[in-house]
Amino acid sequence: MLRRLDLALLAFPLLAAGLARPGPASSEPSPDVRARFFQKDKRRVLLLSGRNNHDWRTTTPFLRQLLVDAGRFDVRVVEEPAGLSAETLAPYDLVVSDYCGPRWGPSTEQALVEFVRGGKGLVAVHGAAYGFSVHDVLADRHVRTGITQPPWKEYAEMVGGSWPAPPSKQFHGARHSFTVRFVDREHPVSKGLGTEFVATDELYHQMTILPSAHILATAWSDPATGGTGKDEPILWVNTFGQGRAYFTALGHEVAAMQNEGFEAAFLRGAEWAATGAVTLPVDAGAAKARPDALRVLVVTGGHDYPTSFYTVFEGRPEWRWTHALSNEEAFAREIVSRFDVLVLYDYSQKLGDEGRSHLRAFAEAGKGIVVLHHALCDYQDWPWFEEMAGGRYLTSDQGEQKASTYRHDVELFVKPVGSHPIVDPIGPMQLVDETYKGMRISPKVTPLLEIDHPDGDRSVAWVSPYQRSRVVAIQLGHDEHAHRSQAYRDLVRNAILWSAGK
Repeated sequence: MLRRLDLALLAFPLLAAGLARPGPASSEPSPDVRARFFQKDKRRVLLLSGRNNHDWRTTTPFLRQLLVDAGRFDVRVVEEPAGLSAETLAPYDLVVSDYCGPRWGPSTEQALVEFVRGGKGLVAVHGAAYGFSVHDVLADRHVRTGITQPPWKEYAEMVGGSWPAPPSKQFHGARHSFTVRFVDREHPVSKGLGTEFVATDELYHQMTILPSAHILATAWSDPATGGTGKDEPILWVNTFGQGRAYFTALGHEVAAMQNEGFEAAFLRGAEWAATGAVTLPVDAGAAKARPDALRVLVVTGGHDYPTSFYTVFEGRPEWRWTHALSNEEAFAREIVSRFDVLVLYDYSQKLGDEGRSHLRAFAEAGKGIVVLHHALCDYQDWPWFEEMAGGRYLTSDQGEQKASTYRHDVELFVKPVGSHPIVDPIGPMQLVDETYKGMRISPKVTPLLEIDHPDGDRSVAWVSPYQRSRVVAIQLGHDEHAHRSQAYRDLVRNAILWSAGK
């Protein structure tokens, strides 16, 4: 009878032989398999970055968000393009380059050439047009690091132009404001964009445009700013094999990219390069509130606070927010018809009868209310406000109940209580914030968040039992430590949406 060790030794050659049998040519998943990991019905974009003589650390995230917000693109970012292969590029429809640095090596470069030649798209932004094609310039620029490289001729052929050598008047004059004029208003990229727009940027000049390129827009290069005194190409498209490329000379930094003319042309150029057609509207990239965006009134005043508080509300497509600097300003006239949610971050004690009537009417109309931090101290002599908020910070002794206390800069470990749509997506939070202790909180509130700290009340967020509207109270939020916490920002967002019935 053979021992187990003998059986294992006998089996090993068989296993080894099995492993040595010819297998699939490649273990890489097919493009179809890869495509399942992208969003459906969106063009797949690979954004190349990581090297640039411009501030790619800010421009690349901006370009990515611009593409994502357009609603037509699913975007991945690569900061080390060297090593990309044909298999890596296969599932993508478009490569956008915000890269200007060392070459990638023969295999990666050939993969991009075949990608575009085979019918896919390429977009080059600003300095990405020339990084591989100006031998002398790159040698001079990288002399301190010892990096020199010959030009990549096929890259210029894909883009449709470059600087083949240092131009006689450098690459551009001083940054200034200039008019970009469309010379072809019928191309799918430029159709409907008007005749011109004003950009504040670098105006590239003396580039060599290849015969395959088609110029969409130019700008006059003013000698007073170091220019050439003639019209220079600013936007163009190009064909390379079966593929397409779009180039914009604009985009020196984020401030230049925030130009609506840049944004619309860039997005439409990206769609054209990826598909050969343009379906994006002429205002693509422009800031637009969603049709169902909530109307939010944020009330401050009576207590200092850092401007980081504003960042809690900025950049949210879910709402359009208006800021009232005081409770008198906020409630000087009716607000029921003008707003959907009221966010209180004020420290107010006095409010006339008319103002109180407008505030109460808003609550009794079933609108949403979010009471933040020191707003829990409001209107110490108005019982209705405490009833509506579900609690109150006591600024002085009231009968047998002593005044509430506070402590700054406390590290808090905040835990959800039960399950609720406001806190379920967030989970536990870790914050440095101000604690309140000795508050009067209604026993009928629905707790949302709690802490276990000797200097603070256990409950730090709750839904008020007030029946006329949805009211959420959040004791947290003293300064930038909380305001800049993504968990806190999401907490306020969820509270606003829930209070509005979303």
